[in-house]
Amino acid sequence: MNAALYARVSTKSGRQDTDNQLRQLREFCRKQEWEIVEEYVDRATGKHSDREQFQAMFAAASRREFDLVLFWSLDRFSREGTVETLQHLQRLTSYGVAWRSFTEQYLDSTGFFRDAVIGILAAVAKQERVRLSERVLAGLERAKVQGRIGGRPRVRRERDRDAAKIREMRDEGDSYTDIADSLGRSRSDIVRVCGALNCAPTA
Repeated sequence: MNAALYARVSTKSGRQDTDNQLRQLREFCRKQEWEIVEEYVDRATGKHSDREQFQAMFAAASRREFDLVLFWSLDRFSREGTVETLQHLQRLTSYGVAWRSFTEQYLDSTGFFRDAVIGILAAVAKQERVRLSERVLAGLERAKVQGRIGGRPRVRRERDRDAAKIREMRDEGDSYTDIADSLGRSRSDIVRVCGALNCAPTA
């Protein structure tokens, strides 16, 4: 069987290394008499699927360049959540490529427990989707109670406390800077209020 190895660490700082993962994966393949045709290594978070080597592995899998993907553990393969991880595994299966975890023997699409494992993952994924939906609905209800629509706060437009004075001073020809100094406010504040009041366009 032709195998591809996938290894990942979550940092580029050098404090973690994939050597330990790869060494064990290579030894396992040697004992199984599997030929390693490619090794894919990412040094990035597993919470996103746009990892360069992760995507390269799937591209090669779609071309059936190997028969199986071996990874050290499921969280090294992906940490995006059960729903997304299940989708990745099913995607490999749809290409006709098997998958296996080195440290989690039950995670083996070629083993006796494959259907049971997929069923469990699917059930957990379904529960995640239900919880997400519940959280979204709860968030919308909370926003409604707090006077927000669609999660966005309502904009309350109140008349500026100094509006009358600002208009009066602008009508008398005072500059934005003079008004700001007089009222102890910033020039940008005065410009904003004047814009809302359609004050005279003087300097």
